[in-house]
Amino acid sequence: MSAVDTVVAPAAVRSARAVDADSLRARMTRKVQHGGWFVAPFLVLFALFVLLPIGRGLWLSFTDSNISGTDASFVGFDNYREAFEDPLMWDTLGHSAYFTLLVVPCIVVLAFLLAVLAHHIERAKWLWRLCFFAPFLLPSTVAANLWQWLFNPGTGMINHVFGLETPWLTDKSFAMIAVVITTLWWTVGFSFLLFLAALQNIPQHLYEAASLDGANAWHRMVHITLPMLRNITGLVVTLQVLASLQVFDQVVVMQDFGPGPEESTRTFVQYTLEQGFTAYRVGYASAVSMIFFLIIAVVALGRMWLLRKREEGVR
Repeated sequence: MSAVDTVVAPAAVRSARAVDADSLRARMTRKVQHGGWFVAPFLVLFALFVLLPIGRGLWLSFTDSNISGTDASFVGFDNYREAFEDPLMWDTLGHSAYFTLLVVPCIVVLAFLLAVLAHHIERAKWLWRLCFFAPFLLPSTVAANLWQWLFNPGTGMINHVFGLETPWLTDKSFAMIAVVITTLWWTVGFSFLLFLAALQNIPQHLYEAASLDGANAWHRMVHITLPMLRNITGLVVTLQVLASLQVFDQVVVMQDFGPGPEESTRTFVQYTLEQGFTAYRVGYASAVSMIFFLIIAVVALGRMWLLRKREEGVR
């Protein structure tokens, strides 16, 4: 090869790469031009109802704004400093975390067991699935009012049927347990549906091959069903953690919009709303909501990080 060829060859390669880059850029431009019109309505709504409120709330968190929106002044990080020094905020965060620790494992286990039961029942499958999922269709206020009546110490069915005299909603030891029971009955149907769909997608030939190898029902459950449901279990746990941390409706309805006995059921969301709409401290409430937003974001990002690590480990 001559010296001219050695000079021309790299130049030709660079030219070919430039042509490829230009063609790729042209294709991407065409895709954006054509697809942009389809996503534009969503982007506009997302900006108006998500990004703009978040930005507005972030700005208010640095002010002493009241509910009227007048005479607001910039206070810097004073609201955040006050929030972190407020023991009541930490108490409400502890209540939300305690509720989450009680609800999430119970929902995951119960939803899985109900899904396995509904998956293996041969007769009237639709009826069982409807019964397990139907409570989830009820509005939160309906479910909360129903169980508020059931837990009533004087006329409630639970104490009457089981011969108890438990003050479910008026005793600090039982108030949160009553909310947990209500939440399990009301929301387990959603997780049940996810587990049931995942069970139906497990190839049947895996169970047949395991049976031929002598595996019993327990072995098939441990070595086939549970590993195949790993991803959906992670999804259910993440969704339930995020939902449980934001618990509000059933708590305030069952406690008649109060903080519960000895303030034992006041949750983080309820505390935020009280600061904003009862104490009229919109700036401080915005700071508290931003702290809560960061907590939720950390949980969600942590789940994504664990999922990515698992996928990398499988590879």
